[in-house]
Amino acid sequence: MIGLMVIQQMHDMTDEEAVDQFAYNFQWHYALNITSTADADAYVSPKTLWNMRELLIERNLYQVIFEEVVTKLADVFKVDVSKQRFDSVHIFSNMRHLGRLGLFVKTIKKFLVNLKRHHKNLYESLEPTITDRYMTKQGDAVFSMVKPSESIKTLATLADDVFNLVERFTGNEPVIAMQSYQLLARLLKEQCIVERVDTHTTQVSVKAKKDVPSDSLQNPSDPDAGYDGHKGKGYQVQVAESYSTSEDTNTLNLITSVIVEPAHKHDAHAVASYIKPFFINSSFLK
Repeated sequence: MIGLMVIQQMHDMTDEEAVDQFAYNFQWHYALNITSTADADAYVSPKTLWNMRELLIERNLYQVIFEEVVTKLADVFKVDVSKQRFDSVHIFSNMRHLGRLGLFVKTIKKFLVNLKRHHKNLYESLEPTITDRYMTKQGDAVFSMVKPSESIKTLATLADDVFNLVERFTGNEPVIAMQSYQLLARLLKEQCIVERVDTHTTQVSVKAKKDVPSDSLQNPSDPDAGYDGHKGKGYQVQVAESYSTSEDTNTLNLITSVIVEPAHKHDAHAVASYIKPFFINSSFLK
C-alpha cells in the first residue's frame, strides 16, 4: 500500500487512476512485487486506499516511514549528513479562498448539515428562519449577492446566528463532540466579540479584520490551514537536505526532514525545532 501511494504521487494521479493502474498495469505489479493475479492480491478499492492514507495520518506513521527510508538510503549510498541546509516554502491548501461572509456561511451550513444527519430531531427543533437561511437554494442566493454596502449588516446577522447556535447546544455533549460544532465555536471566538449587557441580554459584534488572529479558521474544509500576510492562506513546509562541498557530481543529496506547519508560523524558531529532535532521535549520526 505504501508503494502504491508513492507511485501515485510520482505520477500525480487521482485515487481512481492509481487503483486502475494497480489492478491492470504489469509494470506496477513488477515494482510492487505482486506475483498473483487473484483479486485479493491485484485489486484495491479507492475506499481502501483512502482509509489506509487516513490511518497513516492518524498514527503519524508517515514520519516513521520517512525516517526509515532516509536512514537506509544514507547508509547504502554513504551520504554525509554532517552538512545540511534548511529553508521553507509556502504551499496553498486545496481549498476555496473564502471572504468573511463565505467563511461564516460555510461554517454554519457545515454544522447544520451534520446536525441534520446525526441528530435529526435537534435539527428539526431549530427555527425555520435558521434552516431556510442556510439550507435552501434561496438562502445561498441571498448570501452570494450581498452588496459591499450591506456586508457589515449581513455579517452582524451571521454573527448572531453563530452565537445562537453555539449557545443553544452548549450543554449537549453529543453535539459538542461534533467537529463541525467545534469549528462553529472556534469561529465565534476568533471572529466575534461577545459582551454581556445585563443578566438577560448579550451583544454580539464582529471583530475588525486587524483584530482577527493569523491562525484563525480560513475554511471549515481545512481547519489546520493558516494565513500569512505576505504569502496568503495555506501551509509552509520546512525542508532540510544534506549537501556536499565536494566537486564530485555523483554525490547524492538527501532530503532529511519535511515539517508541515500552518502558514502563520514564524520561521524564527524553525531551525531550533528541527535540530533538537534530529540529534536526539536520528540514527544518522550514530
